[in-house]
Amino acid sequence: MNSLTNRNASPSEIKEGDLRAYYQPIIALETRSVVGYESLGRLAEGGSVRSLGPFFTDDSIPVREHVRVDRLLREQAFAKLGATPNPPMLFVNLKPSWIYEQFKQAGELHTLQLLDKYGIPPNRICIEITEEEFKGSMYELGEIINLYREAGCQIAIDDIGTGFSNFDRIALIQPNLLKVDVHLMKKSASHNGYLGALRSFSSLAEQIGASLLIEGVESEQDLKRAVQIGARYVQGYLFSPAVPEFYPRDAFTSLIESELSDNRKRIRESISHWDDVGRELIETVRRSDFGDLSSLAEPDRADRVIEQLLPSLDNSCLRVYICDNDGVQLSSNYSRTEKQGWRVEKQYRNADWSWRPYFVPHLSHERSRVEAKLSLRYSDLDTHAWIRTVSIPLGPSVILLMDVADHTNL
Repeated sequence: MNSLTNRNASPSEIKEGDLRAYYQPIIALETRSVVGYESLGRLAEGGSVRSLGPFFTDDSIPVREHVRVDRLLREQAFAKLGATPNPPMLFVNLKPSWIYEQFKQAGELHTLQLLDKYGIPPNRICIEITEEEFKGSMYELGEIINLYREAGCQIAIDDIGTGFSNFDRIALIQPNLLKVDVHLMKKSASHNGYLGALRSFSSLAEQIGASLLIEGVESEQDLKRAVQIGARYVQGYLFSPAVPEFYPRDAFTSLIESELSDNRKRIRESISHWDDVGRELIETVRRSDFGDLSSLAEPDRADRVIEQLLPSLDNSCLRVYICDNDGVQLSSNYSRTEKQGWRVEKQYRNADWSWRPYFVPHLSHERSRVEAKLSLRYSDLDTHAWIRTVSIPLGPSVILLMDVADHTNL
């Protein structure tokens, strides 16, 4: 039950004079400044101000009342934005069913009318398509949302990772921004699977030409994680709750600059660490006398080369194998066991790894010099541990590959 029901108040008792539009700042990492605000509804009664979130999620309240209250709040927000010189972006939450039904019934969009009424440049408005179980035509909804886009508004899909925002709808709507659900963000702090999902949303945003906005940033650790997964924008209580007035654009600049500086330091340390790993592995290979490598197409010969190398590898090396320049595995897999021995997995002989995107760069070593190439951090197919693959050429057509544990979190 929501707070209104607890007080035995009917929806009709929400008066226009008790409604307040509040604004939670959204910060752009590249400018380290406040770029916009999400408009949120508040109810001011009896000297207290409460969120209208429970009101808008209460299915017992008629939709027409939800829409009435939302329009009153939106009018307040647009009036404020229109009176602000050089206005920030305003992020406005709209349910797909509201947009759909309004346009089907009236052939118009209230938000676009407000733009004209208050003289607001359309590029200052971002329409957030919120999560809900939408039962109308997705094709028609996409056409209606295009009217906002054609007018010059930005489009965001909210609550990525929940029910409404599945991939086919993302592809249909083609948003400018993806907003990641706060709960997914929190779970990522302790679960590699969720962290992997967050990183996949970052990759998805890149592929469709969208920006990633992480909301629910409540701690410096949250901000660190948002930076690491490639967020362009951040939002949350670390910076501010929703407030009635706009902040100066540089209100949180020092906090963002501090985290970006720390992130650069971590990246440099990670690069230095992996450069050292590569140099050490190259030296290990150079010290080993493998003899004639021309016959490594014979699996047993390739295995003997690896067995000669194993005593020289430290505990961070989890798997060793040899491939040819086409990505076809010549040797068995040698995988480290919990007892620090090695398990021989002959079933991987003749496996073709060229289908894995990270693998292709390892097939193009320069013949003029011996170098170690390093993959990006990824989750191992078998163990789900975070690893990187290091590759070193053994000859003109043979590559030694080692999967190495990555505990750097970068």
